[in-house]
Amino acid sequence: MRVCVIGTGYVGLVTGACLAKVGHQVICIDNNAEKVALMQSGKSPIFEPGLDEIIQSGMESGRLQFSTDLGIGVAHGQILFIAVGTPALPNGESDTQYVEAVARGIGSHLNGGYKVIVNKSTVPIGSGDWVRRIVLDGVAERHCAIAGFDIVSNPEFLREGSAVYDTFNPDRIVLGSNSEQAIAMMQELYAPIVQREFAENKSLPDVPVVVTDLTSAEMIKYAANAFLATKISFINEVANICDRVGADITQVAKGIGLDSRIGSKFLQAGIGWGGSCFPKDVSALIHTADDYGYEAQLLKAAVSTNQTQRLSALEKLQQVLKILKGKTIGLLGLTFKPDTDDMRDAPSLDLISELTRLGAKVKAYDPIISQENLHPHFAHINLANNPEELAKGCDALVLVTDWQVFSELDYRELANVMVTAIVIDGRNFLNPQTLEQAGFYYVGIGRPNRGNVSVETGIFSKINNNSRNLQTVV
Repeated sequence: MRVCVIGTGYVGLVTGACLAKVGHQVICIDNNAEKVALMQSGKSPIFEPGLDEIIQSGMESGRLQFSTDLGIGVAHGQILFIAVGTPALPNGESDTQYVEAVARGIGSHLNGGYKVIVNKSTVPIGSGDWVRRIVLDGVAERHCAIAGFDIVSNPEFLREGSAVYDTFNPDRIVLGSNSEQAIAMMQELYAPIVQREFAENKSLPDVPVVVTDLTSAEMIKYAANAFLATKISFINEVANICDRVGADITQVAKGIGLDSRIGSKFLQAGIGWGGSCFPKDVSALIHTADDYGYEAQLLKAAVSTNQTQRLSALEKLQQVLKILKGKTIGLLGLTFKPDTDDMRDAPSLDLISELTRLGAKVKAYDPIISQENLHPHFAHINLANNPEELAKGCDALVLVTDWQVFSELDYRELANVMVTAIVIDGRNFLNPQTLEQAGFYYVGIGRPNRGNVSVETGIFSKINNNSRNLQTVV
């Protein structure tokens, strides 16, 4: 089938490249000429494992093209995906100006031939009819007749860092529309994925396809992300109680996760959720509820718990080091999750702000973030080139992002170059025994403290790697 994807962010680019991979003829449209030129050279503007290879393969096969010309894309596509950003406004409402601009642009270029216009962007509930009206407004400006079109809501459930895998191995595909013709075309489009022709495990049953109305499809997207965010906030709340009573949240999470009604996913306690989806989608759902006279108290509590949780690592640093003014703190990781270069609403940003406010010197290392793509507001932090450079002279390390490489570091070497070998494991990702054997005092989230630190007296004893020097810091 002929497909046009408008917008080449995390969702649009992955969607377009993967649809080309399964055999469709795809044109991806973006109004950023520099970005389009980069993609035309076979390179992805975002870091997503496996995406570069799929882009290059699609271009070599002739099934994937990139352009800034919306008219070419609309003329090409039988199915037109709107996949532009809908960032959150200060009041929590989604900013739909880019969706509106694209919908109007589609209308101004429609000419002959039935089209299916797909909302892939996460749009406010009720946007299907709104997009239809905007498209018709664009058509009316041209004073011409068109063959017709229908709107479909096809929400995405891609995880950054696993988006390519998720595209080919989805849990479900949701299609919302009142048009049987549009649904039939979408089912044809996704048939290779539904039948798992490109799945990691081709022997699994077909991917479930949920066919529903527009509004329900839009709600499914928000409800899914709101539930997952709430589940994380819940386990973090329990972790904070574990901290106070001496229980181990990793064991608690394992025990409750084995209950089939609960499940083990998203029960990883840590310093909270961030990124481009959870914060925006939960806020948008709260805002929608407010618009219709309902106070979403549970969702508001999930947001509040998450905001508090982001600074739990700071609280633990204060318990061990007491005064942070004049101390040097190293952050292992900056992105909101591993295998992505996305720092949108990352917990690291709150940590940097608060540590700086309290007078600490902040250093950081991330495998994918460089000084060039660090937010200008945080240009003052010392961005190290490697973990060893990060650790040198630090009073403590905080693991912020659970990059796999951080589980493989030589922590004995890191301990040797630190002032005091303290690590706050903000993701409960590291092995406490391994860290202690390397000479670290390990502090997790919701896990009993181990080692030779007395939080009450503030006394920390560090035995260095060769056991010759005993340092006591009060």
